Amino acid sequence: MKYRSLLWLLLASGCTQLMPVRDRAVHHLLSPIAPDRPMKANAPAIAVHRAALPAYLDTEQLVSRSENGLMVSEIDLWAESINDGISRVIAVNLSRLTGSINIQPVQRFTTLDYTHLLELRISQFENNGAGEMVLSGVWKLQHVSGEEYAENAFHILVPLPQHSSDSKNHINAMNEALLRLAREIMARTHGLILL
Repeated sequence: MKYRSLLWLLLASGCTQLMPVRDRAVHHLLSPIAPDRPMKANAPAIAVHRAALPAYLDTEQLVSRSENGLMVSEIDLWAESINDGISRVIAVNLSRLTGSINIQPVQRFTTLDYTHLLELRISQFENNGAGEMVLSGVWKLQHVSGEEYAENAFHILVPLPQHSSDSKNHINAMNEALLRLAREIMARTHGLILL
């Protein structure tokens, strides 16, 4: 009888210690924001390689800068790898801008269904602490035959709403920066990728 009472007391006290904790995490996705349009063209045919990121950005948490350094959110998390999200959004934005059904994010290039490979190396993609979203790095287009075109540096600034630390505004600015990058890629390569 004593053991049952003791066992019941231990179980009851353990249950109060092991109560479920509410998960406050918010999972975010980058989204293509180029206007939707019918995609009927077969060209350009571009494989968008998985974006290369510096280690501090290659994390599941959202990262921003402050005067004292980097701030990593414990609540705002990516729902997918940010590398894959960037590649996916660039591919969809380029598809919508060109009308091509043959622009896809890929991780391995084992097929020759594409005529070009787009590589992205991101060096910065965060709130710079001065009210702007910064997207900078280098992109390069390469023909599948091996012919490489010049690397193109980019530095895109998107203003953030004043006094806003809201993650929704942060993500919206990131989406806008990726659209501007897709437009820049299209403008600089339009004659090359239609050949």
